[in-house]
Parts: sequence; C-alpha cells; structure tokens
Amino acid sequence: MSLLEAIVLGVIQGLTEFLPVSSSGHLELGKALLGIEANSDVTFTIVVHGATVLSTIVVFHRDILGLIKGALQFRWNESTDYILKIAISAIPVFAIGLLFKEEIESLFSNNVLLVGCMLLVTGALLAFTYYSPQVGDEVSKRKAFLIGIAQAIAVLPGISRSGSTIAVGLLLGVDKKKVARFSFLMVLIPIIGANAKDIIDGGMANSSVTTPPLIIGFLAAFLSGVLACRWMIAIVTRGKLIHFAYYCFIVGAGSIITHFLI
Repeated sequence: MSLLEAIVLGVIQGLTEFLPVSSSGHLELGKALLGIEANSDVTFTIVVHGATVLSTIVVFHRDILGLIKGALQFRWNESTDYILKIAISAIPVFAIGLLFKEEIESLFSNNVLLVGCMLLVTGALLAFTYYSPQVGDEVSKRKAFLIGIAQAIAVLPGISRSGSTIAVGLLLGVDKKKVARFSFLMVLIPIIGANAKDIIDGGMANSSVTTPPLIIGFLAAFLSGVLACRWMIAIVTRGKLIHFAYYCFIVGAGSIITHFLI
C-alpha cells in the first residue's frame, strides 16, 4: 500500500464513519477503485477504525468524562443509566458478530454490487427521516435496543451505521441532538471490542502493510473523523439528512451500473 492510497482510504474511513453514507461500503469501493486486495489490509482496517474511535473520544471527551465520573460514584444515577443503555444497544451487534462472523467477513470482498444495493437501502432510510415525528423524546432502554438492531444490520457493507442508527432514533421520536450523541457514543464498545478481538486473533501479524502507510492512514482517518463528527452533529440538528439520501442513491446506482458494465 502506497502513502497516497493510505491517505485516500484513511480520509474515506474518517469521513464516512460519521457521515451517513457507510464507511465500510466506501472502503470497499475505494479498494475496488485502487485495486487493493480485500484480504491484504486487515491491519490497516484495524488502525483506521482505531483512529475514528479516537476522533469520537476527542469530540465527546466531556460527555465521556462525565459518564466515567458518574459511574465512579458507585450508585445508580443518570450516568450509569446511560451506560446501561449503551450496553443494551451493543447486544444485537455482538450477537450478530459471534453467530455470523465468517458469513459477514465473506461479504467484504470488493463486492461492488452488494455495496450499491445497500447504499440504496441507506438512502431510502435517510429519506424516511424527512417524515420523522418531531417529539423530542429521550433514548429509552427499548429505543436503545431498537437502535442497536439498526447498528447490527449496518455490518453489511453499504448500510451506514451512523445513518441507520440516527434514522431509526429519529423515526422513534428521539430528540435530534440526543440521538446523534447516543449514536456516536454507542459505537465505541463494538469497534473497540472488534479491534481487540482481531488483535488477539493475530489480525495484525504478518501484515503486508508497512509502518509509514499505517501512520499516515491513522492520521488521515483521525483528522477527517474529527471534522466529520462535528459536521454530522450540526447536520442532524438542522435536519439535513435528505441530502445524503440523494448522495447514497447516486453512488448506489452508479456502483450497480459499474458492476454490470465492467
């Protein structure tokens, strides 16, 4: 992997992890365009995902510190209740990961057709938010679980994790700012858990990617991730997700057409 490829893929990961357009889907499209073998860069994937975790921590550091401070009081309070909701939201994706790990991994093989179809689904989901009820509810435990199901479905390349979780939250009547906050905080547990498992399983052993591209890719993903995360919060607050629906429709349709033409 060259430095330019690392920058491109790092920026793609950083931007699309937070913007509702599917980071996994765009990474698959990026690999296909750059001619990178899907199974050759597991280490790079771990590194750029770690970078976006750090981006989330930087943007939400006050919220995270507040939750930790509340949890350390060792009594039930607003922070422990919120942490419980995050844990509940992680149940579906962990269940899917444990039961269908090999099946999921088989989907990440530069499958442009699948990515295109799933981007159309993402676009439709984002379009539905235009009609979401303006209730302004809190994230309840039931809603946390339903949002978690959306996150589990987003393991499919082309289904946006942030887009699907925020869209489901809005359709359930959750307040815009609150659902954006919950969506970005809830992803920390699954990504950190998945990365830890990959490392323990030897995912970074015998990597074909050298150190310089890993460092450059990490920095590119981190910096673009910070910008995208802050931008996405403003987008959700203003209710402008419909514009990303158009984008997903265009890229999805283009990917499907490209699959059949090439």
